[in-house]
Amino acid sequence: MSGRHVRTVTGLRAEGRLGRIVLDWMPLPWDTVVDHYAVYAAPDGGPSTLLAKTVYPHYVHSGLGGNARRFTYRVVTVDAAGARSEPSAPLTASSQVSVTATGSPLAVVGQFDGKGLEFALSPAGYARYPATFPGGVDFRAGAAAPGTGWSYLHPGPSDAWAGRRTHTFRLRFSLDTAPAGEVWLAIWLIDSHATIPGSSTLDVNGTAVDRLRFEGGGTRGSLEGDSTVPGTRLRPSYLERPLPPRLLTAGENVLTLVKDEGSWIAWDAIGLFAV
Repeated sequence: MSGRHVRTVTGLRAEGRLGRIVLDWMPLPWDTVVDHYAVYAAPDGGPSTLLAKTVYPHYVHSGLGGNARRFTYRVVTVDAAGARSEPSAPLTASSQVSVTATGSPLAVVGQFDGKGLEFALSPAGYARYPATFPGGVDFRAGAAAPGTGWSYLHPGPSDAWAGRRTHTFRLRFSLDTAPAGEVWLAIWLIDSHATIPGSSTLDVNGTAVDRLRFEGGGTRGSLEGDSTVPGTRLRPSYLERPLPPRLLTAGENVLTLVKDEGSWIAWDAIGLFAV
């Protein structure tokens, strides 16, 4: 059908974030009965393809990984009769690059790949967590294996299945020398609880650093371990930040996360990187 009588989307804008690009546009007036908006994306050097259909003037293009990725977007209005508008003006945007792509790893648990299947109890064994990790996680990088030593879920005090208490995860690692430059912490999650993801304290070598607050997810990460599957309801999130200088030393170091607020988070990977 002709798109002459269906209003074209205007005001398309984008914000590049880590692992995703957030798109917004002006909603059409109420006198236009919109069935959905069709979002098209073309990667650099590639053809434009249908990315998603949404009833909202908002879409998050997620799962883009740690490298900066560039896309050109157009949005088409489809009304209740199936008529289509002309495409919006094109908009090009890039996601942010991750420290996991630019930094040198000092200690890493897991793979920064949108999956948590390499961790203990994944993808759906959370009921065995209390017996498997009665004292939480105490993991030594380079010696322990993620498949037995690091739980895929990090529960919080809102989780009855984990005893409604705080849970501590420790990452121990050794360094030959203290880093001379900046050190960044990278936390990637494949999912989290939708309404009460909560937060955790962050401590490095006995020094309190900050409280880390997590984004709400899709509440599917307790049952599924791969956010790269097409149509997944998992909602990955990313937290990367510098650590205060001179916290790390030659010899053994310990990073401690205490989940003392909210419900569980589901791990993709965690790591420290020198930049």
